[in-house]
Amino acid sequence: MPGRQGRPEPGGGRTQRLPTDNNATLFKNGYDSVLNLKYESKEYTKGPDQSVPEWNNTEAGTIFEQMLTSTGGKIDGVLAANDGLGNAVISVLKKNNLNGKVPVTGQDATVQGLQNILAGDQCMTVYKAIKQEAEAAAELAIALAKGETSNVDTTVKDPESGRDVPSVLLTPKAIFKENVKDVVDDGYVTQAELCAGEFAARCAEAGIS
Repeated sequence: MPGRQGRPEPGGGRTQRLPTDNNATLFKNGYDSVLNLKYESKEYTKGPDQSVPEWNNTEAGTIFEQMLTSTGGKIDGVLAANDGLGNAVISVLKKNNLNGKVPVTGQDATVQGLQNILAGDQCMTVYKAIKQEAEAAAELAIALAKGETSNVDTTVKDPESGRDVPSVLLTPKAIFKENVKDVVDDGYVTQAELCAGEFAARCAEAGIS
């Protein structure tokens, strides 16, 4: 969980899974490739960065609370590796009247994460369309079944074995308040579950009806 603290040189906190989880490793590599340049230029100040064992949301909340305390509440942004960890961070921010003031990211486009975006407590989530993944997997399976040479020309290093694994890498989609509707239109979440109760009005504002 990295974060940004202080302005105009923000630093921050990050919550992520164990480094043996390749998804978390790739997530960290991605944000480091952008943020390290910001740190080197002194545009941002690096805040605390800590892994969360087993994607444990309760532990993520405890870790972030410690981060917030150790920085004197001066965290201006949080990169969370998924929406569950992001929600744990948001819960701590709410206790400190900081929700909606500190940007929090997420991943997976869960109902909870999307609701947090609609409420203004989470700035975005990463959406990986199941249909796109299924189509890519089906194409690969059919090619292999026919004995055809796979056109996979990308590899990803397994953090445990160190082995380069042939991979099909798809481009995810960044979801903000203005395009939450896209996730509903894809059928990934239903309008009924997303727009229940107090979120009905927020959905209407976002064009989800």
